[in-house]
Amino acid sequence: MRTESSAIDLDQVVADVISGIEIERSVAQAILDWPDERLDELLAATFKVRNASFGRRVKICILRNAQSGICAEDCHYCSQSRISKADIPVYRMQSVEQLVEGARLAAKSGARRYCMVCSMRGPAERDVDHLAEACERIRAEMPDLELCLSIGLLERDQAETLKAAGAGWINHNLNTSRRFYPNICTTHTWDDRVRTIENARAAGLSTCSGGIIGMGENDDDILDLAYATRRLEIDSVPVNFLHPIAGTPLEAGNALTPERCLKVACLFRMLNPRSEVRAAGGRELNLGPRQGDLFNAVNSIFVNGYLTTSGWDYERTRALIERSGFEVET
Repeated sequence: MRTESSAIDLDQVVADVISGIEIERSVAQAILDWPDERLDELLAATFKVRNASFGRRVKICILRNAQSGICAEDCHYCSQSRISKADIPVYRMQSVEQLVEGARLAAKSGARRYCMVCSMRGPAERDVDHLAEACERIRAEMPDLELCLSIGLLERDQAETLKAAGAGWINHNLNTSRRFYPNICTTHTWDDRVRTIENARAAGLSTCSGGIIGMGENDDDILDLAYATRRLEIDSVPVNFLHPIAGTPLEAGNALTPERCLKVACLFRMLNPRSEVRAAGGRELNLGPRQGDLFNAVNSIFVNGYLTTSGWDYERTRALIERSGFEVET
């Protein structure tokens, strides 16, 4: 059953969310259906939830494409998948020194979190050892820099090795709902991804998992994904908006409006009031001049691009954050 937005008491929704009550699905649907002309009301209510846990702070995060274009999976959105014909750099795992230098550059740029990403189904033991060495060196040199790894399907013993080496986070996005997942990938399942999240948590690592909006999913798929991030108690939830890449099966897809993107961000915040919610890939393309409104929902953001697509640099993003009335977390 749907609930009309006019029937929702936003003040009560905010009070319930902050107190830990999960919003009903009909209310979540009403957030997605919220009238564009009243979007400021929804953004203001969402800010109250965000402010309760994070104030006006915004965490800066930087990605490192540690291995590019070498993947056996067929994820339809990805320029690095085996079915992609995108014109991108292709290279094997970067050296430990290159990964450490990337961390230095990230820290110098003002980032609080550095995420090393490898295009692969999952790491071999030599990959885990290699990345563990990089983590140990980065941790010794930059103890305050948060370290995240995104390296595909992960076993618990591999996660434990990386945890012992100083990694703090494992990213493995759910991407979409269980129902819709076969439409965007056939070489592994949604439940395989959940198992990686569970292995990371069992090893004592924090979890980072969100999704991509705009791949042809429907509202129920978005709701299922958002509720999954809540019920899996994800620590950090990146929200991506599809940036279609030439040469991928989804190259023609882009039906998102800035208003739709903002409503989705509000939904993820309302369902994850105490988790980090991050504006990730596609924000520049899909929100344009309304990017600053995202900070009413998100408390974290990527700078310097998204693996194979470009993005705003630190200085431009910092100016956006401050112009929007927020502050960079240091």
